[in-house]
Amino acid sequence: MPPRNIEAQLEQLSRLREASPAEAAAAVRKALADRVNLVVAKAANLAAELQFRDLTPDLVRAFERLLEDAVKRDPQCWGKNAVAKALTALEHRESPVFLQGARHVQMEPVWGGQEDTAATLRGICLLALVACGDMRREQVLRHLVNGLTEASAPVRMDSARALAQMAGDECALLLRLKARAGDRDPSVTGQVLECVLALERNAGLPFVSEFLRPSSSRIPEGGEVAEEAALALGASRMEAAVDVLREAWDRALGREFRAVLLRALSISRQEKAVAFLEELEKNGRKQDAEDARAALTLIRDSNATTG
Repeated sequence: MPPRNIEAQLEQLSRLREASPAEAAAAVRKALADRVNLVVAKAANLAAELQFRDLTPDLVRAFERLLEDAVKRDPQCWGKNAVAKALTALEHRESPVFLQGARHVQMEPVWGGQEDTAATLRGICLLALVACGDMRREQVLRHLVNGLTEASAPVRMDSARALAQMAGDECALLLRLKARAGDRDPSVTGQVLECVLALERNAGLPFVSEFLRPSSSRIPEGGEVAEEAALALGASRMEAAVDVLREAWDRALGREFRAVLLRALSISRQEKAVAFLEELEKNGRKQDAEDARAALTLIRDSNATTG
């Protein structure tokens, strides 16, 4: 049997966007049963894009098949990732498939040992569990607490995002606890603080503001966690957060941390933050003016992209 041209098959699937819905659905259903994970992934993406809700059972079957002998059938989890995303986009609200994905670990050979390639999948599935109506709230929370202590930093971040989506005081308290406990990866703490602000808004400002100050006498100011806290404040886009960042900038001495605070102000997109940066660019000390200009470039480049 001659080898298949996978690229040609993928291109053929792409052309289904121009086909009739019935023809496209039949071809996507057939592709979901394919033995090549890239073909399954392409089909799953199309099912989501074209909103083929009738193919949900086919997506579930494809997912379960790719979990069997997973390293051989679906290296790098490309197929399972695409199917899990498609099920989420198609508003599949039954938890079993997502629970399977949330628990899946896929160790694949890499130079010098093995690597888990299923972290992205676990994050997708943990986020999907939030909307599943067949699970009690406390059951979902147990899975998210496990996710907060995962070995993979992206999964810990997705678990924080899922808690923010669930809302409620218990989720806010879990996020605060995680922030207090810290994380070996500062970006995880940054995501947790961003989620605290998303949930609590102004009520969370005093808590997040504490992370702007050094946690150790060995760090006079700034540090990675403080920088993450500043960026979380900026990303909240709250007017009150601008005042917190301005106060931190006024008392900060280190050039690096001052520059991060200016970048956080630009991320806020608040009028008074932009006005402050523009004034600093014109009349500030040379270094401050340069850093303000760099911060404003983020806004100007973003406006050019979206304009």
